[in-house]
Amino acid sequence: RGVLTWEGRMEELMARQSDAQCAQVLHTFAFANQMGLQATGTDDHALSFVGLAQRHIPLLGKLQRFRDQGEAMYGLGNFLCFLKRNPEAEIWYLKAREVGAAHGFFSVESKACEGLGRLATDAGRQEEGLELLRNALAAAQLSEVDEEKYEMRALEVLIYALFKSHAIDEVEECVGRYREAAKVVSDSKGGFCLEELNFLFYSARLHEARGRPQESAGDLLALLNLMRENEEAVQSLSLPIRELLKHAILHLKILDSDAGEEELRKLVAAELSKVRHVLGTGAERPGPYPAISPS
Repeated sequence: RGVLTWEGRMEELMARQSDAQCAQVLHTFAFANQMGLQATGTDDHALSFVGLAQRHIPLLGKLQRFRDQGEAMYGLGNFLCFLKRNPEAEIWYLKAREVGAAHGFFSVESKACEGLGRLATDAGRQEEGLELLRNALAAAQLSEVDEEKYEMRALEVLIYALFKSHAIDEVEECVGRYREAAKVVSDSKGGFCLEELNFLFYSARLHEARGRPQESAGDLLALLNLMRENEEAVQSLSLPIRELLKHAILHLKILDSDAGEEELRKLVAAELSKVRHVLGTGAERPGPYPAISPS
């Protein structure tokens, strides 16, 4: 029959299937494109995900899988942010929040508020953004499922916003909470996870803000060593790790080209070069990568 494109294969699989089976097929192909984006950073995977999600979301509503529908709306918003289509993303985050409120899903409320808070802070509406992000964190603690996963996502964006506002005391509290949640996730996975790298970066920034450059350098070295010890896992997370290293270069004075530590700067540059090589021609985009987990 010749070779089918993945779109053709998907349509073939969905032909004459029930709504529930079609929803599973759409989810599977959406997840494959999510993984493709994390590994390559190319717009093609993001655009494919957007098209799949726009078919998946109404089908989830028809099946009355409302929590999954809200999560899928949030995931679609994140991919639209990646494509710099922020006004469309805001619409989907608001729809997700409506679904969460209508059906009492604190997990969906948390993610929707995190997305809206991120957009607000990116647009310079700092106080509005911080209020939404704090609400996302409060809702995460009431989540009906996987509390740590939702708490970490809310904390990740809140920590960035608090650093921007120079609210270092609150940053310190949030970094401590993030460490505990990351440990739970790491233990459940039985090995390396991206959240361990995130924690070390946040800790390095916090030490530097507190005037402790040696401790900051120690955390950064620990981050680089953890990457080297888990090279295979790092390759599958090339896009978010690239963004993490770019933020380290942007925000840590110890990596400053004029006054920073030259050896440490070279080590970070070498690791960044490795992940860029894996990504190839994937588009470079500013801002923290949205870690998306479609339902």
